[in-house]
Amino acid sequence: MKLVVITGCLGLIGNYVTRKCLDKGWKVYGIDKMTYAANKWALEEFKKNKNFTFVNKDICNLESLPDCDYLINIAAESHVENSIIESDVFMKSNILGVKNLLNIIKNKHANVFKRPVFLHFSTDEVYGDIKAGAHTEQDILKPSNPYSASKAAADMLILAWARTYDLEYLIVRPTNNYGIGQYCEKLIPLSVKLLSLGRKINLHDKGNPVRNWLHAEDTADAVIKLIESGKVNDIFNISGNLEQKNYVTATKIVKAFNPAYTEDEIHSCFNLQHVRKGQDVRYSLDDTKIRALGWDNKKHFDNEIQDIVDYYKENFKW
Repeated sequence: MKLVVITGCLGLIGNYVTRKCLDKGWKVYGIDKMTYAANKWALEEFKKNKNFTFVNKDICNLESLPDCDYLINIAAESHVENSIIESDVFMKSNILGVKNLLNIIKNKHANVFKRPVFLHFSTDEVYGDIKAGAHTEQDILKPSNPYSASKAAADMLILAWARTYDLEYLIVRPTNNYGIGQYCEKLIPLSVKLLSLGRKINLHDKGNPVRNWLHAEDTADAVIKLIESGKVNDIFNISGNLEQKNYVTATKIVKAFNPAYTEDEIHSCFNLQHVRKGQDVRYSLDDTKIRALGWDNKKHFDNEIQDIVDYYKENFKW
């Protein structure tokens, strides 16, 4: 049995990872500061499992950790638009919060229980955009906005603490995650909300930026695969291997929302005049390393989008 601490356990990726760990029979110590993006329904689900313990706390204010095999850090401020408007909270959570976790591990006595592996969630955005080809784990980091800069800084802190203090780590860099439990500032749930209200969907830069879509359940499976592999002190890209322009993604959302819409009616749902500062034109990852361990993404966007759209049609989020 594994003992895992999961920060951000009530977010999109966090609730999928928590569920997978509990399904394995592992003991999970969940930490979440329960911001606007937390899924309170997931907490009610997890509390029914005797192997789950919950602490409502900000990672910046944590003073200690229980004995555990892995600290899985998913807690983060993650919405790029918010980081462009005001970046202070991103610097606090994504950099100082990580530094606090690293120091807690560094100072944890190893005489009773081995210090945990720090499994940290980064993002494909730390590499910046790429017009052709795909980023490997060896590529330099070139973040384009405050959010991705804060995540890149955290990656550098982990590598420095690992070298200086001999901490064991894993860094995962997934592509664009989607699934049920995502707050309505992200493209899929936001689009459904706007369509329900009869309002237009803002598509940055005419919908031309390309994103690579990865279901959060596949991301959670990748975490389990890495833990069970015993790998440490390495970085792994995780890709959904579905690249498409945001316009194509939004079109699929609209079609799932109302299959009777014509092409002209679909087009009329979009505002294509919006321009975002620091916009990356395309993200793409080479995830050969994790696939070599036997992981593969099982969820496919076109098969999942209808259920996700239906969920958000039935569950309005303020």
